[in-house]
Amino acid sequence: MSGWHETGFAATLTGVFALRRACRLRVTALLRACHPEPALAVTAGGTLLAAGAGQQWSGVLASGAAILATQLSVGWGNDWLDADRDVTAGRPDKPVAAGHVSRPAIRTAAIAAGLVSLPLALLSGVPAALALLIGLASAWLYNIPLKRTVLSPLPYVVSFAALPAFAYLGLPGAPPPPWWLPVAGGLLGFGAHFANALPDLADDEATGVRSAPLRAGPGLSRVLAAAGLAAASVVLAVGIRSWPGLAVVAAAAVILPAGLWLGSRPGSRAAFRAVLVVALLDVALLVAAPFLSGQT
Repeated sequence: MSGWHETGFAATLTGVFALRRACRLRVTALLRACHPEPALAVTAGGTLLAAGAGQQWSGVLASGAAILATQLSVGWGNDWLDADRDVTAGRPDKPVAAGHVSRPAIRTAAIAAGLVSLPLALLSGVPAALALLIGLASAWLYNIPLKRTVLSPLPYVVSFAALPAFAYLGLPGAPPPPWWLPVAGGLLGFGAHFANALPDLADDEATGVRSAPLRAGPGLSRVLAAAGLAAASVVLAVGIRSWPGLAVVAAAAVILPAGLWLGSRPGSRAAFRAVLVVALLDVALLVAAPFLSGQT
């Protein structure tokens, strides 16, 4: 009898460990499917924008939570809607395509995160919530109809412009942001779309995703990415009117042409890397803009 109990206990323990491991793998797959790097980057940037706009810490935390919920919804929605395409393209890095998490689970997570973002956004007031929900709706429009059209940059422009609007409209009295912040955000989103699409152009062509970058081709896409980021740098410099803005414009004026020239060589990724460097500089300048311009 004691042997039976020992065997039963061992089997139960093994089952518990197996269940824990399965749950851990599913949670890990779910987190990977939300596009964690851009989700965290946008959340961090939007949260710092709220702080730079002058929100109290409670408002900053509420803004960060609302932005994170929208990013989770968009990321999960992207992997849910792109599951068939990812399977066709042979993307083992995609948890849904690899079978590590089910499509119904990822769909439920995307919808739940989107619904949660509404009450979180309302903590910043109705005008701010409307701005954030416009950004969320725009991102979902990219996921569903616009990704495969020449209008694919539009959701990036609208969603990136909505972030500084959300940050300022969350202040008492809901003041609008200075004009140059959403303009710079939109230009940054335009450039980011073309830069972000460059590594996936071959997969997009194979799966029929006729986005603006695919129609433009890799050469013109690199130029458009650089142009959007350079324009964002100039707009931020005009708004900030201090040496950091001029420094970023000067850096972009050197890095982008050099990257485009070196990137014209077969197999070179210099243009893509140059665009990424300037994108990081622009994001840092965008986040620091309220502090540097005296808007806080």
